[in-house]
Amino acid sequence: MKILAISGSAREASTNTALLRVMKNLAPTGVELLVLHRLNALPVFSPDSEGEATPAEVREFMEAVSTSDGIIISSPEYVRAIPGGLKNAIDWMVSRFEVIGKPIALVHASHRGDDMLASLRLVLSTVSENFLEHMFMRIPLIGKSPEETEEFLRMPEYESQISTFMINFAAAVRQSGGCKPNNRLQETLRFATRP
Repeated sequence: MKILAISGSAREASTNTALLRVMKNLAPTGVELLVLHRLNALPVFSPDSEGEATPAEVREFMEAVSTSDGIIISSPEYVRAIPGGLKNAIDWMVSRFEVIGKPIALVHASHRGDDMLASLRLVLSTVSENFLEHMFMRIPLIGKSPEETEEFLRMPEYESQISTFMINFAAAVRQSGGCKPNNRLQETLRFATRP
């Protein structure tokens, strides 16, 4: 099973990205996470740039969306709203077919951000009828470096919380019928996290 994990932050030291990287390392057997954290590499969405005019970066991003069995998103709140880079990525997705019906769940690396989360839930429930609003994990990581985040999340209670979330999400993806056992995520994505 291939899961696309999207960080809504372009910040190199993002706690959201760090959370997704730990989730990648704690994924259950048979589940592979690809972490994308460079949404700033995507050009601003324009209907004039669709079809044959679609930029290469967008084609790569949409290939990752298409070949994934499910999507996990972790995002910070910017001025009580969805970060521009994440909203832009969603705008690219909603204009195409790849995300339709794709199981999507949220995780959150802060005790704050409820306004952004409410807005993101509304947007994602519009984008995919398979948005799993009830499936949500929140771990307060504000102020921690990526290294501190990794150490913090290695505590048994958080490892257990992450593992349970991943197992439940994988089960929901299988139940939705979205799992495609023969697909392959491209390893050459320019803005993907590598081991």
